[in-house]
Amino acid sequence: MQLKRAARVILVGAPGVGKGTQSDRLLKRFPQLKAISTGDLLRHNVKNRTPLGIMAENTIKAGGLVADDLMLRLISGELRSRGWLRPPVMTLSAEATSTEGSFHSSASMDAFNSLPFQLDDHAVPQASEDPSASFMLDGYPRTVSQAITLDKIVPMNLVVSIQTPFSVILERIAGRWVHEPSGRVYNTSFNRPRVPGRDDVTGEPLVQRPDDNEETYRARFQKFQENSEPILNHYAKKGVLLEVEGMSSDEITPKLYKAFEKRFA
Repeated sequence: MQLKRAARVILVGAPGVGKGTQSDRLLKRFPQLKAISTGDLLRHNVKNRTPLGIMAENTIKAGGLVADDLMLRLISGELRSRGWLRPPVMTLSAEATSTEGSFHSSASMDAFNSLPFQLDDHAVPQASEDPSASFMLDGYPRTVSQAITLDKIVPMNLVVSIQTPFSVILERIAGRWVHEPSGRVYNTSFNRPRVPGRDDVTGEPLVQRPDDNEETYRARFQKFQENSEPILNHYAKKGVLLEVEGMSSDEITPKLYKAFEKRFA
């Protein structure tokens, strides 16, 4: 199905709620929609030794969290490289944010590190409204302060909170088995492997992740609730929050399709 205006979307959901499944289905349903993973962008920059990647790698190796301003450079650089964000949205004394590594070789890292990252409060965000500029942002924002700053760069126009009862997710987690080399996931309640305990493609053994147990999941769920509630409240106040409830992915998916079609198709 074709979109008629740009969708800028964030999916929020507890671990095990099926956020990845919904993302994949939305991407297939709406071909103009693209996924932007901040984790993938970080890995791309680190692998290609861009100035941004080098800075992020040093932070990660030191056990720290990548700074907000680095993440914003990362996201804005990706959006601009795709033509989905038109300057001027931020002022930076050199084009050091490009995920394609366009930073001039003659500039030193010391100079790059000292470059100021400034949002122009007087500039209106120039996010493209072309349907081909539709995307889902994965992995960001993780705090309200990040959400507020993201608003100044690119205003998200739909934030979906996927909600499934805790007991259902817990049962789902307990029945999850993984083929580690490929990352393929199976479940004994649904999507069973053709041969119990074996991967459908390779026939290799499946394993359960060490953190797929009730005690660990309860702690992860509680942390998710504490972190996500302020962010969801922020987007609710902006009028872009949609809560979608369901007992299974198949129940949630039609509701998501309907919401997208109503807003963007």
